[in-house]
Amino acid sequence: MKVYLKIHRRNDIETVACCDEDLLDQIYVEGNLRIEINSKFFGGELLHIDQAAEILKEASYFNIVGENITNKAIALQLLPKEGVRKINNIPMAIKMMF
Repeated sequence: MKVYLKIHRRNDIETVACCDEDLLDQIYVEGNLRIEINSKFFGGELLHIDQAAEILKEASYFNIVGENITNKAIALQLLPKEGVRKINNIPMAIKMMF
């Protein structure tokens, strides 16, 4: 199972963007909610999900989208399942440390 992962660096802050392989370049809309899973933000390296999980473990900030990667993050206790939001049945979550 593979996911796309891209690390964005701005000043001293790194944000990891990660999505399930099959979701890249898709747009999902539900009511007034919309998520665009574009290559510019999510389209980094195509990695095995376990490799991506190791990177997410170290991340202070991440944005993840997809059933596979959100389930992996929950299983590793990187986020609670209550922290996952679905748009058009596509799960997504954001982690921010303050």
